[in-house]
Amino acid sequence: MKNNSHGLFLGTLLWAVAAILASPTLAAGGAHIVDDSEVETPGTCHLELWVSRFVPGDGYANVGPACTFLKIPWLEVGAAYQHYWDDIAAGPLVGPQIKINFQPASEGLGVALGLNAAVNARTGELGLASLLALVTIPVTEKFRINVNAGWSYLNDENPTAFFWGGQVEVDVGWDVTLMMEAFGRQPGVIGNQMGLRYTPAAHPRFDFDLLVGTIFDQDSTKFFTLGVTVRF
Repeated sequence: MKNNSHGLFLGTLLWAVAAILASPTLAAGGAHIVDDSEVETPGTCHLELWVSRFVPGDGYANVGPACTFLKIPWLEVGAAYQHYWDDIAAGPLVGPQIKINFQPASEGLGVALGLNAAVNARTGELGLASLLALVTIPVTEKFRINVNAGWSYLNDENPTAFFWGGQVEVDVGWDVTLMMEAFGRQPGVIGNQMGLRYTPAAHPRFDFDLLVGTIFDQDSTKFFTLGVTVRF
């Protein structure tokens, strides 16, 4: 940390990034900040693992299982454990994550609602919550756009605010998807992220993410993310 105000900003950012993550694993979701409208394949569960590292050294780690059941193919139910290390928000957060799909993207426009919440496992206080509209626009078979908008809560020091995000995904071949996204949370948290997702055709139950992002503050803070998703 260079100074306390910069630390406060990064602490706020870490919680903001977590508050807007749901947990699908088709293309968006996972370690991506902007989510898509799709739930996990009915009858399938997944486990998402990722670590994000901020410059000069703050970050967080995430463990997130979730399932969609055959009898309720429009509902994805999961949970997340997220552990932070920084001067402001250090500590573990635990809570549920839910996605309700109203219309799949295969019908021309995907529409869903994402909800999550988490409490600080050390203090028992509500640490974050969000309620987001999730829209997926399949432009072609290899190109689609995801748009998010809604409400987020980030504890007493970082009250409720509007969140927005937009993402483009492009299948570039060789089992690789290119993602570019921009996002923001009032007041004043704006950033972007881009990266690659590798889903080997021989083993489609696995996703591997390599991402780099920037928050446009006074120092243009950068962060890097490595992620793995396993379906079963």
